Amino acid sequence: MAFKTGAESMNRITFWGTGTSQGMPMIGCRCPVCTSTDTRDKRLRSSALVDYCGKSFLIDAGPDFRQQMLRSGRTHIDAILLTHHHVDHTGGLDDVRALNYLENRSFPVFCEKHVEQSLEKQFYYAFSEYKYPGAPEYDVRLITSLPFDVDGVEVVPIRAMHYKLPILGFRFGGCAYLTDANFIPESEFEKLKGLDIFVLNTVKRGKHISHFSLSEAIDVAKRVGAKRTFLTHLSHLLPKYSDFVAELPEGIEPAYDGLEVEF
Repeated sequence: MAFKTGAESMNRITFWGTGTSQGMPMIGCRCPVCTSTDTRDKRLRSSALVDYCGKSFLIDAGPDFRQQMLRSGRTHIDAILLTHHHVDHTGGLDDVRALNYLENRSFPVFCEKHVEQSLEKQFYYAFSEYKYPGAPEYDVRLITSLPFDVDGVEVVPIRAMHYKLPILGFRFGGCAYLTDANFIPESEFEKLKGLDIFVLNTVKRGKHISHFSLSEAIDVAKRVGAKRTFLTHLSHLLPKYSDFVAELPEGIEPAYDGLEVEF
């Protein structure tokens, strides 16, 4: 399978959030990680902005979406791609209202059918026949695990499992982003060949029911063989950034909020 490099424009992934579902610091926690003064240990819920082939794609819009938009200084993104329907990845979608107002359009949201069905319950007021004035306007575009097009730019979904829940990661040329997974079907590894950047999740060292353990994530990263692998969806059960980065194998490093990487 051949992938376009997108070399005709500046391609970049910016980590808007790299924390697990509770973020870091976790409410009420006084552990060394949650009380760290290193800004790289302050993690909003996981999300990333990918600038690729002249378009901007936001992967997931969790409860921190508004804060992430304001912190980034961005006033426009072209589309939101949803990996799955858990609230730490969709809970900020109400704030699309601001983009509806600024751009006078329904906002493109790409997701699977079961994710749309969840959104219809979570944001019922946005899908009702008679909408309350000011409700967010979504232009939901259904996708599967097959490649799809966004305004002339190809995006390649990557199927994975989050315990028993099927989810999607996404590949943009030389960069692939996959979070909230603990299993990748054998057939999907073909889509992960020849990467410059690979983003993968882990939450702790030991076994987890729905996420890769640290050792599992490292094994997957080594198999994929990207030039650089970044770990995201990190919890306070892993070390502080300064200690964590020192212990990881060459080519694998923890991501942190605000990190920008070109590809």
